[in-house]
Amino acid sequence: MPKRKILFSPPDISEEEIEEVGRVLRSGWITTGPKVKELEKLLADFLQVKRTVCLSSATSAEELIFRILQIGSGDEVIVPAHTYTASASAAIHVGAKVVLVDSQPDSVEMDYEALERAITPATKAIVAVDLGGVLCDYNKIYSIVERKRDMFCPLYKGAEPLPNLGSRIQQKLGRIAVIADCAHALGSYRLVNGEKQMAGAIADFSFFSFHAVKNVTTGEGGAVTWKPSLFDDAIEGKEKCDGEVTDQEIYHMLQLLSLHGQSKDALAKSQLGSWEYDIVGSWYKCNMTDIMAAIGMKQLERYQEMLKKRQEIVKQYDRCCDELGLWHIAHCGEEMRSCGHLYITRVPGVDEQRRGEIIARMAERGISCNVHYKPLPMMTAYRLLGYKMEDYPNSYHLYQNEITLPLHTLLDKEDVAYVVENYRDVVSEYRKTFFAFERMERSS
Repeated sequence: MPKRKILFSPPDISEEEIEEVGRVLRSGWITTGPKVKELEKLLADFLQVKRTVCLSSATSAEELIFRILQIGSGDEVIVPAHTYTASASAAIHVGAKVVLVDSQPDSVEMDYEALERAITPATKAIVAVDLGGVLCDYNKIYSIVERKRDMFCPLYKGAEPLPNLGSRIQQKLGRIAVIADCAHALGSYRLVNGEKQMAGAIADFSFFSFHAVKNVTTGEGGAVTWKPSLFDDAIEGKEKCDGEVTDQEIYHMLQLLSLHGQSKDALAKSQLGSWEYDIVGSWYKCNMTDIMAAIGMKQLERYQEMLKKRQEIVKQYDRCCDELGLWHIAHCGEEMRSCGHLYITRVPGVDEQRRGEIIARMAERGISCNVHYKPLPMMTAYRLLGYKMEDYPNSYHLYQNEITLPLHTLLDKEDVAYVVENYRDVVSEYRKTFFAFERMERSS
């Protein structure tokens, strides 16, 4: 029997979350209501944005971004090949064509030169994935979309209840929309002239995940944010100019899309004499509940301490991998700090089979490891769409020798030391066995 059992990514739920959920259940208000609105405000403050919309999942959040941009059939959305399916599937849901882009050599970031080559007049959005919590180079991405501005063709589609919102947003941008998949990146930031730019406030639109394995969880759940300077604030008594888009309008449209196109949410309808409502579009059902929001509020209150603990674990893993000469994801730099969602390593000389053997040996010692990710062209659904793994060699090379170590806030110091000790032993043992086998093969 192993000395310890180290789970890969269990949720860190304290008595505070449990008590808050109990209060919500006793209140009689369990669907979208005051707690969701409170969480939206807390998130907006934390992310340094004007507004946040909380939803049922990150995938729903991404899809609604495409919906308000009116991206659909005939449009193209660029997505990294090395990511989880949700980054691409939301674009497929709206009828767009997904254009996959390879990774950089020996990096979890997309190849920005390949990104630039992939842009066509049909390209309407780029989904940049902050894998493991490490922010993409958004300066490069914005430079690329600016260089391609003359190629951009904004859409002109029929009127919506909020007239031509997607057309107006695209015309305001005058270029491809930059969308950040921040599912891993809550709390990550970069420094610009000494000022923090938080994930969620950098791209034109961003979306977050609060799934059970994420740094902050609501069980399931997601959120949408947008760059604070992107839209004008609605000013009371001011007549809106033609083509102007306001923050309030974006927020309202996301609310409509998430709740059947219903003009009032349940909280607004519950006010005395306010039963009447309209359905302004036959739309979707992906709202967050107050039960979920109650968990998220308490998680967010504890998050600074949780981030500190993740950073301490990362430092210990860094020392181990540096001693072993292993490539590992860089969570900290002079001008950036990751939230430390995943600790991704690579073992030189390993193929898929031997990588699996290392993970199995770690499991024998009670330590659960993982792989992030099997690239999308290796998956059946994407193969059937015509994507071929040989077109994305860097993504495959990253995948074939990648091992993700457990990184979560339920690990104590002894747990982390146990992971480090055993990873060092297993990798060192593998190297001795592998190189001995290599010498035998060469001599024969």
